[in-house]
Amino acid sequence: MGRGMAQVFTRTAMACCLAGLSLALSGCATAPTPAIGEWTEARCVDDSPACIAERQRQLKTILADRQRTWIKQPPSADSYAGGVRLFAYKTRKKELSCPELTAGHKEAEAGPAVLRGPAGKHLTPAQISRGAMLSTEVSRELSGEMRRRCQR
Repeated sequence: MGRGMAQVFTRTAMACCLAGLSLALSGCATAPTPAIGEWTEARCVDDSPACIAERQRQLKTILADRQRTWIKQPPSADSYAGGVRLFAYKTRKKELSCPELTAGHKEAEAGPAVLRGPAGKHLTPAQISRGAMLSTEVSRELSGEMRRRCQR
């Protein structure tokens, strides 16, 4: 695939991911948001209404965490496939410290390998592909933010 075609593919995939998140964020979550620090890793990665609501709840919870304790928790293949942590990094990138940006960049960089490795064997090819593309996009964004603010 040529570079131009790859860029179009990436933009299209990113638009699809963002559209899915927009849908999730525009709906009302039926589950109560847990207290900060109670966030746990999601196993719900499909596009069912229940999973979309769960990811929406999780995103709201981790975005409300002022101490950003979620950054210190190790991501799973499901977290890459669901995209919640990656969207949290995208949303908060301008507020993150340089060490937090570095942690997010490393996490995003590792995404494609984790998704395509043994930990992601239960995921569908579409979930792996979307998660890998989102990881790549977030990695680029965090890298740019690091270049702007974290030069030594």
